[in-house]
Amino acid sequence: MKGKFINIHQELIDACRIGDRKAQFEIYKRYYKAMYNTSLRIVNDSAEAEDIMQESFLDAFQRLDSYTGEGSFGSWLKRIVINRSLDFLRKLKDTISIDEGDFDITDVEEVNIEEEILFRVAEIKLAISQLTEDYRVVLTLFLLEGYDHEEISSILNISNQLSRTRYSRARTKLLDLLKKNSINNVFSAN
Repeated sequence: MKGKFINIHQELIDACRIGDRKAQFEIYKRYYKAMYNTSLRIVNDSAEAEDIMQESFLDAFQRLDSYTGEGSFGSWLKRIVINRSLDFLRKLKDTISIDEGDFDITDVEEVNIEEEILFRVAEIKLAISQLTEDYRVVLTLFLLEGYDHEEISSILNISNQLSRTRYSRARTKLLDLLKKNSINNVFSAN
């Protein structure tokens, strides 16, 4: 039998349950960045991720009585954010755009280590955004959010094997895209 999770923010959570706005704001300040980043990695749109994050907090505060303490508050809140993000994707199937204006390519000789790392991160973000929605979501949940395939299959309502297959194919496709983008960058630099 599972015991209740001892939450370090339990006093704030209890205050939120009775509608304490200051406690709600404090919870928001502690979790908003992580929840925004979680949504952004799934929906691939900054404005939508911001909206989803805000709506998730409102939803969480309204449904706080359903938080049983069986896990951490952060994981409960993250589950709300992930579900809202997936709902958004379902509604806008195949309409997510790639914003290429965020990527600044500079001469390799002028790039210091920090700029090189930022450039590589941008390359990876671009490659992830080019994956199909099914691949991107499974890859994000597994690699970036730390869910295992059993949890992913439950969240997405797919089989465990399908989760593993999509992850494997997404990883292969991501590596192919990164190789292709690196080759294109070499040719465009010449």
